[in-house]
Amino acid sequence: MLAVVFDEELKLVNDYQKPTPKKGEALIKINLAGICNTDYEITKGYMGYKGILGHEFVGIVEEINADDKSLLGKRVVGEINCACGNCELCHQGLERHCFNRQTLGIWQKDGCFAEYLAMPLDTLLEVPENVTDEQAVFVEPLAAGLEILEQLHIQPIQKVIILGDGKLGLTTALALNASNINVLLVGKHQNKLDIAKNQGVRTKLLSDFEIKKEYDFVVEATGSISGFETALNLTKPRGTLVLKSTVAASKEFNLAPIVIDEIRVQGSRCGRFAPALRLLASGKIDFGPLVSAVYPIDKAIEAFEANRKKDTLKVLIRL
Repeated sequence: MLAVVFDEELKLVNDYQKPTPKKGEALIKINLAGICNTDYEITKGYMGYKGILGHEFVGIVEEINADDKSLLGKRVVGEINCACGNCELCHQGLERHCFNRQTLGIWQKDGCFAEYLAMPLDTLLEVPENVTDEQAVFVEPLAAGLEILEQLHIQPIQKVIILGDGKLGLTTALALNASNINVLLVGKHQNKLDIAKNQGVRTKLLSDFEIKKEYDFVVEATGSISGFETALNLTKPRGTLVLKSTVAASKEFNLAPIVIDEIRVQGSRCGRFAPALRLLASGKIDFGPLVSAVYPIDKAIEAFEANRKKDTLKVLIRL
């Protein structure tokens, strides 16, 4: 089958072995997949992963190796973490943190940039009829944005700000806004901010924004040291700094404000897909404006090159 593989180099192959679903798994024919910045980071050595890339997908279940056949022929999305189901964390409902987990297209499990994918049945969710493939492929990043609300209780009177107008910042802003959180999105690109503004999010250009320590919750979604430092300078004493991006430190930076202002730092990663699907079905969010381009899988290498451009938001691969 056709597949986008990373093995020291990124390449498109046409003879990758089609997966056979194990007991409890389903075989999925991929319709559409999204390129994430994590995919690009893997091509630079992140996680030491080798195999088929991709973890954002929507597809049709063609085969099920289990007694329960209810998803056969259904359009589905899938949680990216495949947990062991037997450890202490799994028993606590924290499968996303299972130490024995495989992560789709990131760690020890072939991803979705291929014609077919095998996934455990318990990771799959049926996509509502009124949610298009182009919207459904955003379920994983949308769930990550909603994860903040699972981790933290944000009161109506509290001030929330998101730094960064890339895919991560925009998706998180749209997720919180659609959940009735009064959020301000700050970034450097007016055209990107307008995507959120047109859907009811308050926005501000960083160049026109005054840095003050007055926010109860600050979401860092820039992935840069300067963004992290700005986030610290916006977090009020005893406020919460939420890290949605991983900041790779290439220089020393001052963490003293965390101690001085008694700031809580909250890491925030994967979220649950079910709430994200319900939100998409409500029609409160339109991810269409985030799609910069759609490439067929035989142009996947070109799609990765397009994804690297600074003015690009979301690049999709159609199979």
